[in-house]
Amino acid sequence: MKKITKYIFPILIFSALIACQDLDVPITTQLTPDVFPRDSVQFIAASGQVYAALRGNYATEYFFQQCYSTDEGIMPARGGNWFDGGQNKEMHYHSWTKDNGYVNGNWYWLSAIIGMANQTLSILGTNEPESAFKNTNLAEIRMVKAFAYFMLMDNYGNVPIIKGYGELYQHPTVPRAEVFKYIEDEIKACLPYLSTKNDVSTYGRPNYYTAQALLAKMYINALEYTGTERNNDCIAACDAIISSGKFSLASIADYLVMFYPTNGPTSPGSKNEFIFAIPFDATSVGNVGRSANYKARYDVPRSMGKVAAGAGYNYFNIPYTPGGPASTLPEYYAYFNDANDVRNKQWLTGLQYLPNGVTPLNITTTKAGYDAIAYPGDNTPYTFQLNLVPNITLRQSVELFDCGNDEVAWNMGYRNIKFYPDATSTSRNQNNDIPVFRYSDIILMKAEAIQRGGNATLGHTPLSLVNMLRAVRTTSAALGSVTLDDIYAERCREFAWEGWHRNDMIRFGKYEGTWGFKTSSDPNKRLFPIPTNATSVNKLLSQNPGY
Repeated sequence: MKKITKYIFPILIFSALIACQDLDVPITTQLTPDVFPRDSVQFIAASGQVYAALRGNYATEYFFQQCYSTDEGIMPARGGNWFDGGQNKEMHYHSWTKDNGYVNGNWYWLSAIIGMANQTLSILGTNEPESAFKNTNLAEIRMVKAFAYFMLMDNYGNVPIIKGYGELYQHPTVPRAEVFKYIEDEIKACLPYLSTKNDVSTYGRPNYYTAQALLAKMYINALEYTGTERNNDCIAACDAIISSGKFSLASIADYLVMFYPTNGPTSPGSKNEFIFAIPFDATSVGNVGRSANYKARYDVPRSMGKVAAGAGYNYFNIPYTPGGPASTLPEYYAYFNDANDVRNKQWLTGLQYLPNGVTPLNITTTKAGYDAIAYPGDNTPYTFQLNLVPNITLRQSVELFDCGNDEVAWNMGYRNIKFYPDATSTSRNQNNDIPVFRYSDIILMKAEAIQRGGNATLGHTPLSLVNMLRAVRTTSAALGSVTLDDIYAERCREFAWEGWHRNDMIRFGKYEGTWGFKTSSDPNKRLFPIPTNATSVNKLLSQNPGY
């Protein structure tokens, strides 16, 4: 079992008293210049709270907001379970309000990261003599803050800028383009101090290449954020990573391994392709949000986890019954149309078999347990082979976004198991680290930036870059030409369940489309509203259009 502390600073046990969902409210802890830190070891330990906060919502509520607002994923209710106040329905229909649970929770989470980073930078900046070690660690914390601001800007648009700890006055919302410039300046200010190593010593901490990857992500989206294209700047940031020679694409054999519970800085695939990842440990706790990776809990069908005797088969040997409410939609799965592509194997689809691939995975229940609508109250025993079907049907209640509470309902939708279920964990938490930036993203962002009009460099073309990736993902023939839609399709296949699809859909002009039950084409939904809790505390915040 991996331990986060092997890769990230140890987390001190102190109380984090986080007040209100507002960037203007300072984050306070027992860490003060008078009592801590006094030496390099304490200095390192003191940084841990910022990384623990970053882990917070990233794999859960933040992912839900990015995924369920797109055609990538859906989480309907089953017999009332998972309705959760309608927040999942609102994500799907693009009908969320400023009181949606995800909208509120992620604003709070990102604000907490920024507040903790500001406080930690303030305290650590006044301790220890100036040194290269200190400057690098402070730059890493600033990069965590910059990434949190990026997510805040990407999701909420115009937000306040709080540059330092202790600014007790309220701050107004700042135009998105100004927030972009602030983040860009912060990243560039960090670059000279960040490590250029890419090994165990920098894993889970932002290094020089993390900074370049974040710049590339900002520049590829710059037209949406600022109204001005920055394609050549995106290419330059990608080239800083490509030319380093320190990264490579995972092989076909290692693509799935890259996301296993054993992934990390020494694991096949991930050690060469991960530029920045957030480590997860099934036994860890956090200071903000859940700080957990619960992928299998949401994605694995109930009958493929721990089940009653004779009712199914614990295919993944996980010690719990998964909830299994989440799946993809047919519109998204349609991009997985190459039978020779290894990325198809991240999905559970159709009839299921035991690990030998021959014996059907049978489920024993009753007729009512199988289909309560067709056989209400019928307790006659019934055995069937588990069959995951592509379509979601709200057969119990459209209003309550409910498929029903029987096997027909629970087995709707194809399931993603990219972050493979962790059989070593005694809880629902997993040890799989979550990549934020991968080398494949750099390759595809560069291809897209050139395709959108940027200058080709290093002998690359959009076609050569896309085929470079496809050469280690499929045994099918290389493409003969490439369009923006081809690049978009490649991104759908490559980054499923990694939290980037909303960002991609908006940039490619597809977010106002129709999928599943969603018909809304309101462009205001490209941004989420600033939550009620935030505007009630800070009267200087201006609400986004349409809310």
